[in-house]
Amino acid sequence: MEPSFFPKPMTDIPFTLDQLRILKAIVAEGSFKLAAESLFVSQPAISLQVQNIERQLNVPLFDRGGRKAQLTEAGKLLLSYGEQLLSLCQETCRAIEDLQNLQGGTLIVGASQTTGTYLLPRMIGMFRQKYPLVKVQLQVHSTRRTSWAVANGLVDLAIIGGEVRGELQDILEIIPYAEDELALILPASHPLAEVDRIQKEDLYQLGFINLDYQSTIRKVIEQVLTCSGIDTERLKVEMELNSVEAIKNAVQSGLGAAFVSTTAIEKELHMGIIRSVCVEDVVVKRTLSVIINPNRYRSKAAEAFTKDILPQFSTNGEYLLEKLSLHSNTFDPGS
Repeated sequence: MEPSFFPKPMTDIPFTLDQLRILKAIVAEGSFKLAAESLFVSQPAISLQVQNIERQLNVPLFDRGGRKAQLTEAGKLLLSYGEQLLSLCQETCRAIEDLQNLQGGTLIVGASQTTGTYLLPRMIGMFRQKYPLVKVQLQVHSTRRTSWAVANGLVDLAIIGGEVRGELQDILEIIPYAEDELALILPASHPLAEVDRIQKEDLYQLGFINLDYQSTIRKVIEQVLTCSGIDTERLKVEMELNSVEAIKNAVQSGLGAAFVSTTAIEKELHMGIIRSVCVEDVVVKRTLSVIINPNRYRSKAAEAFTKDILPQFSTNGEYLLEKLSLHSNTFDPGS
């Protein structure tokens, strides 16, 4: 005889996609009230839907003892699978949209902070001139978060400057794209700003403005300087800021020196409000990469961006196209 505590088998799916969206919104916003506002529904309606799921599943989804909406283990599990389901639904809609209108559709591009702020807007501008009917979304986050978005099919492709985490390297196709040079910038009034090249020892006399210690750009800079025989422990760090724009403004105001991507300082150099100087026998570069998920559907808009725009900014356009063409819409919904 079957023990009475065994759950009954589920013959119907005990939740809807709308309920999954509600669950995701509650976690994202941190409360039932804010989730209701973001979804333009009443808070009682949100609470009722959560209660319905809990009744159908016969498990609590939220720990109601705290002030903030905290998921139980069952809630975390449902959210994890629910996000995958919602992502696949969005992917399905985009694939159907492609079939209906090859001239329209949506392009979702991801980028890490510096590339997303300075490089991608130019690329998207060129793309929009050629394909004005395509809707474009740009999502700028850390390399880690951007990589996960590509892996989960939330982003068509991304350009990143950091290293992809180990668990994602088997999922994503990582293609070297371009070299991003990081220049040493100084206030226009600084004595060393009048020379074209300084010595390594001069770096120890400068006060530096850095990104925070978790920044991938900062790690690249320290690695290159160390390999060039510079003791990074001797460099004087005057302050740490969380954006390149803040660093440029600080340098412009005479607060110190910094290493910044050359793509981020074109306007300031042209205006003469900061100066860029070379360091003898030191070239600071990092490799930008294009990442895609070869097991996900890639929209016609993404294919057009890949073919028409990406090679124009790449140091190895032919190789890039060759690698990307190997994964051109390899996902077959009918397989």
